[in-house]
Amino acid sequence: MLKTQPRTKSKTRPWTTGTTRTRWTREFKLRALARMDEVVNVTALAEQLGVRRELLYIWRRKYRSGGADALHAIGRPLNIARPVEELPASSSPPAPGGEQGRIAELERKIGQQQLDLDFFRAALRHVREQRLKKGGPGGTASSR
Repeated sequence: MLKTQPRTKSKTRPWTTGTTRTRWTREFKLRALARMDEVVNVTALAEQLGVRRELLYIWRRKYRSGGADALHAIGRPLNIARPVEELPASSSPPAPGGEQGRIAELERKIGQQQLDLDFFRAALRHVREQRLKKGGPGGTASSR
């Protein structure tokens, strides 16, 4: 029988319904999935373990798609910088010149973002001018 010790209670968050979230360890999840394959009644297993039945199916789906690593451990994942070799390749073809090409690509992207920013500033300025010409706060009057 699985012990329900490998879990922690998170503090209530202001945007939730007031219930606390329970976080289960990866080992607990793996043992629960092994038992899930052995039993006929998943609802009864969920009650024994003190978890929602849907949660068992979510864990199983994650395990099948990504293995044990897909079942997150308690707490937030570590934000460890990955080596450059593990970073995904950009969708654009590699520019000739290596680092110089990458710099040129980023400068083009910054230039495009600056153009977009200038456009939206001008549009906002235009909207504000139109509001001032109307003489009101910008909204239409109610017919009631």
